[in-house]
Amino acid sequence: MKKISIAVAACTAFALSAANAQSSVTLYGLVDAGIVYTNNVQTGAPSHGSGRVALASGNISGSRFGLRGAEDLGGGLKAVFVLENGFNLNNGALGQGGRIFGRQAYVGLSSNQYGTLTMGRQYDSMVDFVAPLSGTAGTFGDSGFAHVYDNDNLQHTVRFSNSVKFSSNDYAGFKFGGMYAFSNSTSFTVDRAYSAGASYNNGPLRLAAAYLQINGSAAASNPAGAVNQSVAADPSELKSTAGGGNLTANVQRTLGAGIGYTFGPATANFVYTHSQYQNTSAFGLTAPNGSVHFDNYELNVKYALTRALSVGLMDTYTDAHLNGVSKSNVGSDPKWNQVNAIARYSLSKRTELYAEAMYQHAIGSHNAAVMYNAGGFSATNNQVMGAVGMLARF
Repeated sequence: MKKISIAVAACTAFALSAANAQSSVTLYGLVDAGIVYTNNVQTGAPSHGSGRVALASGNISGSRFGLRGAEDLGGGLKAVFVLENGFNLNNGALGQGGRIFGRQAYVGLSSNQYGTLTMGRQYDSMVDFVAPLSGTAGTFGDSGFAHVYDNDNLQHTVRFSNSVKFSSNDYAGFKFGGMYAFSNSTSFTVDRAYSAGASYNNGPLRLAAAYLQINGSAAASNPAGAVNQSVAADPSELKSTAGGGNLTANVQRTLGAGIGYTFGPATANFVYTHSQYQNTSAFGLTAPNGSVHFDNYELNVKYALTRALSVGLMDTYTDAHLNGVSKSNVGSDPKWNQVNAIARYSLSKRTELYAEAMYQHAIGSHNAAVMYNAGGFSATNNQVMGAVGMLARF
């Protein structure tokens, strides 16, 4: 009997010790697929277009799976890590240039008193602070509602390797953070990036602002750089350049801010971003000091009709201005206006159906509509897209 009592006591002590450690590893993910129709897609010559019907992966949110872990180290300190993979649901291919954990891969320490410090491949402050107020947020339209060329990175086309990031705790609604991504080369200032941002939430009111700068090289590739580190032939990640492949440049500077307010079941947000691309080849700019800048003005409204059904509207006007090249070469400054609508219906806490429609009008000669998952540029100045699909979380 005495031996049994000793054994029970030992087991109890071990269980308490394990409970105090509170280590956990969670497998999570999301799969998203739908049927997409796009009119007026260029076929051959720019002036020739045709309709396109396709099965697309990640219409709203990119398909992914990952591991998230935490270990209680005591004294309000935890060790944390995330390994997150992106993939194409249609064919099972790896995303993000063929990386095993291309979406996120980091490890760090989290403090109950100060915040979290992490190192690895991570998102920047524009994504962390401003994107949640945009229609590019995962709870809204996400991928399909990206601004033209994702010029402000709110849709996180660019993720940053070799990065160190700090995210503060919530202090009465105020949060702040910053990221620095190393070039990992002897050219310390080339192929690096840094960003900073802050947000404030007070009841129905939300405010956010952030800044991102990428120092790249449009002329050369650094396989160890902060921005792209190509692993396979991914059109969005071929060179270590500012712009992440959609628009290449020597330097990208992006500033953004947003304000939002909730009225019962309705939420309204306004987001403004300004992006400058210095020494770029975009839109035919080939002069040594050629540059382009984008001003994006976005208004979005989301309304919860029931606990299961929500609808949303978004309008984004993108005003671009070209420098360093004759207007006779590229025509007037390009501009775009895109209107998006979405309906999302939850079948359960993890599974939902969606339907979305997008219309974009391109302004300026030699300009075309440019939308995510469209399958190509438009043959004229207008393009319409529609998609229906489902996503499931686990």
